[in-house]
Amino acid sequence: MYTSTFIFATRQLDERFYRLDDAIASAAKAIPGYLGEEAWENTSTGLTSNVYYWASLDALQALMQHPAHLEAKAAQANWLDGYQVIISEVLRTYGDAGFAHPAAGHAGQNGQNGQNGRTAEAAPPAP
Repeated sequence: MYTSTFIFATRQLDERFYRLDDAIASAAKAIPGYLGEEAWENTSTGLTSNVYYWASLDALQALMQHPAHLEAKAAQANWLDGYQVIISEVLRTYGDAGFAHPAAGHAGQNGQNGQNGRTAEAAPPAP
């Protein structure tokens, strides 16, 4: 499993931004391999973080090549004061299943990677 995290500081958002944001979210959900997403806002820093969960890098690449994503990327300076993108491979997830989460059941448990069975020896032990 992979994640793509888009962290950004907003300037002024307009109708075009929201239209593209909705188009990107809809496109992501239609891509085979899309597992889910979540968004967070930090009111003390003013940063927003959108995290998408993917079954494969091919699925992630499909979103990156989508016309709405390319249009938004080209126009980001109109709306953002800065951004950072982080692409990560998820080695392991764990939790108490107290709430539904896009990553639950998709990455390896107890140190096993669900994608290829490698042991995630560098991962910290579960609490």
